[in-house]
Amino acid sequence: MLPDWQPAAYKNYRWIVADPELLGGTLAIRGTRLSVALILECLSNGMTVENINESFGNSFPPESLREVFLVAAELSEAFHVAA
Repeated sequence: MLPDWQPAAYKNYRWIVADPELLGGTLAIRGTRLSVALILECLSNGMTVENINESFGNSFPPESLREVFLVAAELSEAFHVAA
């Protein structure tokens, strides 16, 4: 079962946004067209922050990385499978 995500829960983030007009409402990095999922996938494939920045025209703010991990952790905590 997917978590019941509520946009209001993420208003305290400086870098993470969810806007229906941006990437269909996917969690994204503010001021970019980079989704949280894309950044996590790049990192899991061994890319460094520098590699990501080079690959996406220096649009990835490295200071947003902490919030990328925090939102991933929060969504992971919200995920439950019924017994």
